[in-house]
This record gives sequence, structure tokens and C-alpha cells, in this order.
Amino acid sequence: MDLTTVATITPARTRADLAALSATVVPLAGGSELFADPRIHLTGLVDLQTLGWPALTVTPDGLEIAATCTLAELARMPAAPGWVAHPVFHQACTALYGSFKVWNVATIGGNLCTSLPAGPMICLTAALDAEVLIWRADGTDELMPAVEFVTGNTTNVLEPGDVLRSIRVPAAALAARTAYRKIALSPLGRSGAVLIGRLDTDGAFVLTVTGGTVRPVQLRYPDLPDPAALAADIARIDAWFTDAHGAADWRRAVSGLLGEEIRLELATPTLPAAPGADDESRA
Repeated sequence: MDLTTVATITPARTRADLAALSATVVPLAGGSELFADPRIHLTGLVDLQTLGWPALTVTPDGLEIAATCTLAELARMPAAPGWVAHPVFHQACTALYGSFKVWNVATIGGNLCTSLPAGPMICLTAALDAEVLIWRADGTDELMPAVEFVTGNTTNVLEPGDVLRSIRVPAAALAARTAYRKIALSPLGRSGAVLIGRLDTDGAFVLTVTGGTVRPVQLRYPDLPDPAALAADIARIDAWFTDAHGAADWRRAVSGLLGEEIRLELATPTLPAAPGADDESRA
């Protein structure tokens, strides 16, 4: 969709160029959501892609994902040694049912900043205990847990002029086992609930509930909880909502079922791969 009120598109080359941002001049990354609706209050865009941020950077502390990294880049990233959680990258990306064209332009940062309850990158980053780096308009930097970034349905902690710079995923979370579940009212519909469970190497269990809630909700346990305790904690969540993609009571009910599936999956020990299995899968 054309943004008919936009008069300028400024390619950012340095952080100083972001000073042009305001309530009516906003960042442009992939644009898959930005160009989806009329936004008659906008007068300009600042292109973040021209900053040339590396999409994915492996560090001794884990993985840094640039806000301008696309879903396609994240989904096809090869695993580093010890990254047991690696499959969840592609799994979470599949919760956004878009064509290959969308996957190649939609960005991780854009999905977070749009802050729709169904945003799969919201669930992914929260589930992996990631931190987000925010460049504030006053020139300061702020690092905060990804689970706190989204505050409600299409709302987050960003103020006019702020930019989400990157997402930092800790090595400890990448070493954990994960289990992913997603449900929608139709096969290609927007997610009604998206849940990711994580079992850390020390036995701690974390369940992240999104899609059916207006903000990410995390349930944390020192070890795997019993079914009754997990079901009760999911039922007590107070952020369920109703829209065209599902009623609040349905979202609560299916999240309880999916949460138990995740608990059972992570309670089952993984079996070592058969000799030569990797070679066969690559044949």
C-alpha cells in the first residue's frame, strides 16, 4: 500500500541520521507491516537497512541478532556447536505464514516493534531470555529483557525517536532443549496461541506464552512442574484477549493443552542420533 503522506525517505548512514525520527517520521526496515495499512500521520521514513548492521553475529556470550535481520536469514542460520535450541529459530519463523518474499524482507526487529500478540519473534526472543538493545532518542543505550519489551497489543517501550538496535541471545539459553507449539483457527490463519518451552541444562523449566495474550507471559520453575501445577498457572494468566482470531476462553484452553504437550516433550529424554544419521539426512 502506498503511504501517500510520506514526502521523504532518508537513508541512515550513522546513528546521527536517526535524529530525523519523530512522531511523524519513523524507522523503515523491511516494511512488510509498515506498508500494510494507511498511516496518514506519517510524513517521512528513515531507512535503517543502509546502516549496514551485520544480520547475525556469534559472540563468546551467545548470538547477536540485528534488528534489521530478516526472518529468512535467521531461519537458515547454521547451528554453532552446542546450540541445542537451534531448531526453534526456524520453528518460530514458520508461525508467520508469509511467502518467501515476505520472509526475505520482514525483519526480526520489525516483528518485535509491531508488537502484535501473534508476533512469533516476540515469543522466540522472550523464550530464549534474550535482551534487546534500544538506542534512545537522547543518545543513550538501554539493555532490557525481551520479555519486557512488548507491553500490550501493538504497544511497547519505545518512544518517538527510539530505535531497536539488536537482540542478544545468551549462550546458556542456546544450550537448552526447547519445544514449540502453535495453533490457529485456520491452517493459514494468524496464530491464536504460540508457546515455547525451554529446559535448561540445570533442569530449570521456562514456558513462554504468547499469541493468546496481549503481552508475553513467562512461567518459570526450578525443575519440570507436575501437570496440575502447570495447568493452574496457565489458567491464572490474566492477559488473555478476544479478537477475530480466537476467543479468550479458547486461547486459555488450548494454551493449557499445548503447555502440557511441551512439558511432556521436554520430560522425555532425547535419544542419541544413530550412527551415520546426519550423513543420511544430508544425502
